[in-house]
Amino acid sequence: MTGPSLLDPSGADIVLVALGIVAVGSALVVVTTRQLVHAALWLIVTLGAVAASFLVLTAEFVAWVQVLVYVGAVIALLLFALMLTRAPIGASEDLNTANRPIAAVVAAATAVALVTLVIDALHAAYISTAVTGGGSAAASGGSLFRTWVLPFEVLSLVLLSALVGAIVVSRRRAETG
Repeated sequence: MTGPSLLDPSGADIVLVALGIVAVGSALVVVTTRQLVHAALWLIVTLGAVAASFLVLTAEFVAWVQVLVYVGAVIALLLFALMLTRAPIGASEDLNTANRPIAAVVAAATAVALVTLVIDALHAAYISTAVTGGGSAAASGGSLFRTWVLPFEVLSLVLLSALVGAIVVSRRRAETG
């Protein structure tokens, strides 16, 4: 038996594409809005669409971790940080827009590279969920610690550096403000 065909999409394929469109559309609103609270609320929509995509892919454990950790904890942390730092709630006109064209080119190049990588990886990696155990915790954990250990650790270092960068930026603002 071969993998699914692009000419014969199933209902799950259509739902997955629709969720992808919702996730990408709301992510674009997150990065283009001038209101920080609205950006956080649109981020909830983005992360919710990603969690729903995991449900469609029968990875229930990963979907609920997405909901609990990202939609629940990270968004709550983000909103509390906005409130505690007295960030402007309304539209911010003082945003630096000088580097927008460069950022758009870098974002487009990154998106093309990631989409190409994902399509290439998924093209050769079609595995029946009946063989792998679907989205169970054992199958997800086994895959994470066998196949995806290095990317997982690299991601943790990227998140740690983002946290350190946020602390440095907030201290500089406190010293100058």
